[in-house]
Amino acid sequence: MEVRNTVKKWSLMPGILAAMLLLVSAVVTTQAQVYSIRDGKMFISIDKKIAAADLDSFIVRYELGDLDLKTFLKTNKTDSLHKLGWHIDLNNDLVLSITKPLISSDDLANVADKIIFASRDHDVNTLFPAVDNGLTIGVNKFRNKSAFASRDSIVTFFLRNHTDARHVTLAGSFNNWNPADLVMNRTDSGWVADVKLGPGKYWYKFIADGNWMLDPDNQLRENDGQGNTNSIFFKTNYTFRLDGFHDAKRVYIAGSFNQWRPRELQLKQSGNGWELPVYLANGTHTYKYVVDGNWIEDPGNPDHYPNEFNSYNSVIHLGKPHLFRLKGYPDAKRVVLAGSFNYWRKDELYMQRVGDEWQFAYALGPGNYEYAFVVDGKQMPDPENPVTVKGGDSPNSYLALDSNYTFRLKGYADAKEVILSGDFNNFNPNSLVMKRVGDEWVFSLHLNRGKHTYKFIVDGKWILDPANTQWEENRFGTGNSVIWIGE
Repeated sequence: MEVRNTVKKWSLMPGILAAMLLLVSAVVTTQAQVYSIRDGKMFISIDKKIAAADLDSFIVRYELGDLDLKTFLKTNKTDSLHKLGWHIDLNNDLVLSITKPLISSDDLANVADKIIFASRDHDVNTLFPAVDNGLTIGVNKFRNKSAFASRDSIVTFFLRNHTDARHVTLAGSFNNWNPADLVMNRTDSGWVADVKLGPGKYWYKFIADGNWMLDPDNQLRENDGQGNTNSIFFKTNYTFRLDGFHDAKRVYIAGSFNQWRPRELQLKQSGNGWELPVYLANGTHTYKYVVDGNWIEDPGNPDHYPNEFNSYNSVIHLGKPHLFRLKGYPDAKRVVLAGSFNYWRKDELYMQRVGDEWQFAYALGPGNYEYAFVVDGKQMPDPENPVTVKGGDSPNSYLALDSNYTFRLKGYADAKEVILSGDFNNFNPNSLVMKRVGDEWVFSLHLNRGKHTYKFIVDGKWILDPANTQWEENRFGTGNSVIWIGE
């Protein structure tokens, strides 16, 4: 997608340009300047001792001449800032911090410009990921037409009606929002285009004679956080089927994937019974059908786990299983696996004795998990896993599957304890204890795509990452370090 040509016409609107740059760049830092978004406002923080060349580069790059920052830093007069709607949050001898309410991107008429412009400072695939890492289940919701037909990996997108249009294309997160890449073909009832997709969640729009439009028959819509509302399509990878029950009025499915909500995921009648195609993330999922209010196991699935009601839940496994092993304990009567992946239930995952160890194979998708073994009622961490986190009476073992980022804090050799805390663990100040390796403290995690904020806690003192120049302000006025995880 070409960006440079598009940016030229934005130079006619420096005020909007500056605002939109702050909007789409959730965090941008260049040495002594910081940008972020907080409480629905744009935020700028500038070190007043910034070098003149750096300030000039900053103003030119983001076309902020209308703010007259150079005059302000010389005279401390705030007239130019107030006239443009900026509020002075902090103004002392060292730092200037100003905020301004975000403008709505609806003020920008061309949807293509919004998307292209939003992609200027971040990789498009990061802004528009093919698969939402935090998503467990997804169900399509169309009216007036069925979900897009799919055969193997080919999905046929369909725009109903609009047969009087001369030219229709398709753009989405699957093609970097290129409005000219996927030309749709006219049929007697609308327009179609084939796209090769893997299972997951996708955003898309149609472009009819140059006009960007949502899918009018798709009830699932979502704002991308950059001011654009997009239609959502789930490329499904699993179909729940319940044969029979032809006289039932309503059939739902509820399980661990939707917090067991009984009236959320409704199946539709099919030739042999009831079915619901879904996108389901890799992992282990327990479930039951709810037939006219009655909860039943899946009669077509013999695999089940016990539950707290002295009955069973059906279970499915997607993805590669992880083998949990506990060596020894030959005299134990019962060993149970419990963890964050099954809400720490101690009545579900009973391990089996195999040779000289206890085993349980459990499918897990990429992510970070805490777990423990419960041996005859006594909980303990995995003795073979050196990575632990603080738990209740005893620490829990920690498992990072497909870890893709290692936090590092150099120095602090005399520190007794260094803890990692961030949005990935709800800023828990007590759980992720970093390990001393060489001349640094380290901890590896799996992080979803997008922005993450974090801090280190050194012997009880919260600090920013000294090796990371990117940070944003927080509600305490102490700041958080920021990283972006791409594809």
